[in-house]
Amino acid sequence: MTTERKPKMAMSKLKICLIGAGPSGMSVMFHLNKLAQAGIQIPQVKCYEKQSKCGGLWNYSWRTGTDPNGEPVHGSMYRYLWSNGPKEALEFPDYTFEKHYKRAIPSFPPREILFDYLKGRWKSGGDFDNWINYNKIVRDVKYDNVSKQFNVRTKDGVKNEMGETENFDYVLVASGHYSVPHIPEFPGIDRFPGRVMHAHDFRDASEFEGKRLLLIGSSYSAEDIALQAIKYGAKHVTCTWRSKPMGFKWPESISEKPLIQKFDGKTCTFKDGSTTDVDAVIMCTGYLHSYPYLEDNLRLRSPNSLYPNSLYKGTVWMGPNGDGNDNGENKLLYVGGQDQYYTYTMFDVQAYWACKYILGDIKLPDKASMEADWKKWFARNGSLKDCHEEITFQGDFVKDLGKEADYGHDLDVDDIFHSWEHDKYRDILTYRDKSFASKFTGTQSPIHHSNFMHALDDSMECFLGDK
Repeated sequence: MTTERKPKMAMSKLKICLIGAGPSGMSVMFHLNKLAQAGIQIPQVKCYEKQSKCGGLWNYSWRTGTDPNGEPVHGSMYRYLWSNGPKEALEFPDYTFEKHYKRAIPSFPPREILFDYLKGRWKSGGDFDNWINYNKIVRDVKYDNVSKQFNVRTKDGVKNEMGETENFDYVLVASGHYSVPHIPEFPGIDRFPGRVMHAHDFRDASEFEGKRLLLIGSSYSAEDIALQAIKYGAKHVTCTWRSKPMGFKWPESISEKPLIQKFDGKTCTFKDGSTTDVDAVIMCTGYLHSYPYLEDNLRLRSPNSLYPNSLYKGTVWMGPNGDGNDNGENKLLYVGGQDQYYTYTMFDVQAYWACKYILGDIKLPDKASMEADWKKWFARNGSLKDCHEEITFQGDFVKDLGKEADYGHDLDVDDIFHSWEHDKYRDILTYRDKSFASKFTGTQSPIHHSNFMHALDDSMECFLGDK
């Protein structure tokens, strides 16, 4: 549904506060800058990024605990990460991998390849780096019902100084939700005589060469870290689950157990009464939606979900009870707050939808209709039975945003995701050795020169080379 765009003078006076310069925030700026290049009047944009460069979680750092400015480390990226989904399922339609690398490349690239691709796409949208204020930590965001603006205060991480309050008409939260770990307690873990860590602090699988590991959780982190660990020499990995096992055809060096009940020294006792000894523990227990800089009535509270509560179109904040009252007059937007199968393209279409809404090209329905809409999606999310239904659900969400925003490209790659899931359950060790065709170029990707479980060098030079 569209309406007349706001007058140019009014638009030029609007101010947007964008929190975060990761993939979601960069997509917001990419699209606003492209619209400006097309002669469309856009609001003033000020992006605050706590790190010293853009990229969000894709900024790999050896650091854990605190960053150079004494702030909690944002990133959960580890050294030997490879894409755990086909690149063809996250490819930008206007900037393909083939366009970036001047040739087709294998379907499951390592971290360095993916980040280089992201930076190439952002650069293709023109120069908007001057919108980003680096080393600026957002400390306080409040909405003033009188002025109808947000009051925002930030801290300069380098100078260790608080800035003056600034006023904005819109706030877009694009700070991600994979930075604050959820860490449960287990009896006896405080006396475990070995390394205990969360996946947030996992950096290098080589640390666990020759060791027996316990991974707590059955998420993507547990799945991937288990493979990383044995790939780089771990003796054995035990994965312990709360709700259900991952159920893959694991090699003998990986096993699954029902939930850990207690630790007695290095001995773990599980819910089925069995025991095993381990040398280190990694909690793959997920992350918390954490927005401590937002006042209570602006703060999304949700577990990691394909459709968090109280967000119209998964984006516009409806208030703590979904009532749309006293919460920023539909001027607070969350971009990238969902759990993900779709990633880069979902962030991109959501960012584009947000831009078109702010520009006045998308008109919101009445509050009752908005509430009914998000609750419909939320209820459907709660009824999903397996990963294939989840893929279809998120594909529908992406297509819904694209249609309303007139995104201009068909982003439906459900078929690639379904094939990928089948490959994983067929053989968890070799699914990354498969090949997919680009939806946008039609080119079939080549098979990588080394099988994933034997590709120990994840550098760009090695991946793009002949061996």
